[in-house]
Formats: sequence, structure tokens, C-alpha cells
Amino acid sequence: MQFSTDKNFALAADREDPLKSFRSQFCIPKRGGKELVYFCGNSLGLEPKNVEKFIARELKTWQDKAVEGHFSGKNPWVDYHKFLRPLIAQIAGATEKEVVVANSLTVNLHLLLTTFYRPKGKKKKILVEHLPFSSDWYAFEAHAKLHGYDPKDIIEEIKPKPGSYYLSTEKIIETIEKQEGEIALIVLGGINYLTGQAFDLSAIALAARKRNILFGLDLAHAIGNIPLKLHDWEVDFAVWCSYKYLNAGPGGVGGYFIHEKHATNSELPRLAGWWGNNEKTRFKMEKGFDPIPTAEGWQLSNAPVLSMAAQWSALEIFQKAGMEKVREKSIALTGYLEYLLNEHIINKGDNLNLKILTPKNPEARGCQLSLSIQKDALKAYKAISEAGFIVDYREPDIIRVAPTPLYNQFIEVFRFVNFLKAL
Repeated sequence: MQFSTDKNFALAADREDPLKSFRSQFCIPKRGGKELVYFCGNSLGLEPKNVEKFIARELKTWQDKAVEGHFSGKNPWVDYHKFLRPLIAQIAGATEKEVVVANSLTVNLHLLLTTFYRPKGKKKKILVEHLPFSSDWYAFEAHAKLHGYDPKDIIEEIKPKPGSYYLSTEKIIETIEKQEGEIALIVLGGINYLTGQAFDLSAIALAARKRNILFGLDLAHAIGNIPLKLHDWEVDFAVWCSYKYLNAGPGGVGGYFIHEKHATNSELPRLAGWWGNNEKTRFKMEKGFDPIPTAEGWQLSNAPVLSMAAQWSALEIFQKAGMEKVREKSIALTGYLEYLLNEHIINKGDNLNLKILTPKNPEARGCQLSLSIQKDALKAYKAISEAGFIVDYREPDIIRVAPTPLYNQFIEVFRFVNFLKAL
């Protein structure tokens, strides 16, 4: 797409946008009766308008059937997680046997670390990206301590080269090669929450596999944002939340992926619960755990139906839109944001000392751009918010801007950058 600083470009791009109808399927927040420009889907996605219908349907079943709703009605609750499985498998690039919608991200990370972090001899390190999300870090620390280690000796953080904000694929693979005899597990964010960098997951997975090192992912900022091929890449496991780009609501139910080469292995250690037990004997309440030979074998409890209903409503929107079209618009929308920032501010000698921390290569990022405003960043953030632009601020000087393709417009990007220019 050939960008232009002319306002008519943004208006024309919105008219020709094949996804333009999807904006009307979301609740756009307002202030004083006026719609806000919402660039914060990387923190909490907007509410789908159809979510009330999905939740109301289950409330009516509860009202009419009570406990019998588990086994009767249109969507029996005992199988509720299965109704979401084909939809989430498509977005994750997985088979249906490899994915489950359940729990929250950090709960799932703890569950899968129990299985996949198995230190032995010299191979005991957990290799992570620079500045992983704090909850992930706490989980890594906890599992190091559970095995009797000092986290400082166990967690190896790959740091970027001096002067760089993000990690090159070469740097990551080089670290894997140099320390392969010490690394028990690699866990990366599919997209780093702070810089917005998307890692080359296929290349990294291959490098790990060649050295017999297990490879896991936190996909909180990647799922629903970029195309994923977890099965084909042979990632060992992945976890995610659903309240960001998957629009499942605050605290929405998360999910996980376990590659079929592991999911079918009933001998793998795990923290067990009755919903992971053989369905034929689950309600016999017998001793002796008999795991389902799929990713379902890591489930703990029955479905949180109302939360899953909200997720279902959003996944249907993704199915109608298609991840290819979502990604295509995302590249254009974020590319336009980058173009305008360069044309209007960065290349003009901006007095805010504004820098883009996210990689320039569209294949190395999702929809988010992380901006460093090294002078009065908090003051700038407050001015941006007061002007009706909802973005995200992170200490000490980073503003994260995420134009989300299902509901954001090119004209909103135009207005935002012109406000920054005036600021």
C-alpha cells in the first residue's frame, strides 16, 4: 500500500477496507457522548456486541434447567469447551486435539512448566527473552525454587546487543547454540509485550528441536494478532490469555496448546484434575488418574461456562473475518501509523525525542508500536488520554499504541498522529 499524509488517503482506505463492517460488531467506548479512539486492544480488547446473546443463552439454560443443563439443551455444559475447540485451533494453527480453552494464562503456564521443565544434570536453565512479562518471570522463579535451585542460576535472559531495543533471531539462535548443554527449556513471548517484537518462531523452534531442547510460548500478545502455525512449527507447548486480541472480556478464560507428540503421551507428569480424566470413567469418581490422550488430559476442572460464552462470541467474529484478512489490514494499519510518525514527527526533529522501539519489518511485529518519549512521557500520555485517545503507558517512558484491525480505522490513526504532531 502506498501511503500518503493527505487526509483523503485515510478516508479512501477506510471506504475500501474489506473488514470495515466488523467495527460495527464491537462496542466503541464513549466519553461525553463522543466515541473515543481506542488503541488499547493489546491490554483489553473491546466487547463484541453479540456477547450478551451468548451469555444470555447460558443464563436461560441455567434458569430453565439448572443442573440438567450439564447434559441437555443446545450446548450441554459438560462438553462446552469442545464447542470452542475448532475455532481456537484454527487461530492457533493447531489440530483440535492439541488445544483447550481453560483456566488463565499463568495457571496454564504453571501447569505446563510442571510437565515440560524437567531439569537434569547440567541441563537445568530456562532461556527467556529480555524483559518477559512479570507474571511469566514469577512462574519461572517459582519452578526453579520448586526444583531446589536459585532462580539467579537458572533463568537465562537473552539481552539485545548494545544500542538495540529488540532481539535478532541470530542472537537468540547463537545463545541456544552456545548454551545447548545447559538449557532444559526455552520460553518466549510470541510477541514481546513491551517492545511489540514478534519473534521468528519457526526458526527458533527448529534451532531448539535440533538440540533436543523443549520450546514453549506465551502467546498473550500474539494470538488473534498474527498468524500462528504451532503444529507445523512443532512448538512443544504454548499458553495464552483471551482478553486482549481475542476480546473475551476482563479476566477472560485462557487456553493452551500441547503438540500432539506430547499430548498423546499418557506417561508425561502433570498436575491432574478430574476433567482431564478419561470421559468414560470420569463420573465413576474412582482412584487412579487415566488421562485423556489429547491436550484435554491436562484439564483440571469443568468449564467456566459464562466466561467461555464470551470467548465463543468473539471467536465467531474471527471465523467470519479470517486471520489472513485480519493480518493484511493489520500490516497496512500499523504501517500507516509508522509512516505518519516518521513523516510528521521523527524525521522532522521532534521536540519530544520520540523513538519507535518496535522493529521496522512488518513480519517482526504485530499491530502494536511501542513509542519512547524520553521527555515528559507521562505528561504526554495524560494529554493524549484527555484528548480522547486510549493508549497504554509503561514506566518509565513507553507509550504502547495498538491499532487493532477488527475495529480501528485509518482515519483514527491520522487523527492520532496529527494530535501528537501538535503536542
